[in-house]
Amino acid sequence: MYVNGDIVTDAGFYVNPAEDRISVSGQDLTYQEYIYIMMNKPEGVISSTYDSKDTTVIDLLEGEYSHRNLFPAGRLDKDAVGLVLLTDDGKLAHRLLAPKNRVEKTYYAEVKGRLDESDVNAFAQGMKLEDFVTLPAKLEILESDDISCCYVTISEGKFHQVKRMMQARGKEVVFLKRLSIGPLKLDETLGPGDWRELTEDEIYSLNHFDSM
Repeated sequence: MYVNGDIVTDAGFYVNPAEDRISVSGQDLTYQEYIYIMMNKPEGVISSTYDSKDTTVIDLLEGEYSHRNLFPAGRLDKDAVGLVLLTDDGKLAHRLLAPKNRVEKTYYAEVKGRLDESDVNAFAQGMKLEDFVTLPAKLEILESDDISCCYVTISEGKFHQVKRMMQARGKEVVFLKRLSIGPLKLDETLGPGDWRELTEDEIYSLNHFDSM
């Protein structure tokens, strides 16, 4: 190992990763205070750090970043697909998840049943479910047919919320894909199960966007 161009053999040698130039086998090591990963979660994978039975989003990293305590910033249903943010930045995760901040998440959904303006209005007014009343949400109908297609934007993250809201309108969600969390949009070049680190611009946008 080299530190600032000098050979270091003492395993206890102190370095400041934020200031010192460290290289191993000719490769410079870059210090990252936090890791931010965008993943296109496939169906059947759970948004958890560990599970004894099911595959988790952490498992899809195949051991990379195992030295970091990464976790998903928010849940996504097992049978849903799309954007998951993995990070070890607890402060950012709290900001994205805190109910008071009302960070918007947008989904593409396909549902059994014809959607119409009455559904749009019901979402916009907030809906009374069994255990809570939802905040106003946005429903944009893309196609109304026996199987309807739409975008849904909510600013909460209650369990099965989109499915339950559609169920309250007599519709059944048959496909659900998360497209965005706040300013972060899913990279559509990522196939199911693929992932990449966020760009500097994406990290900046997450840390500086105006929440409600």
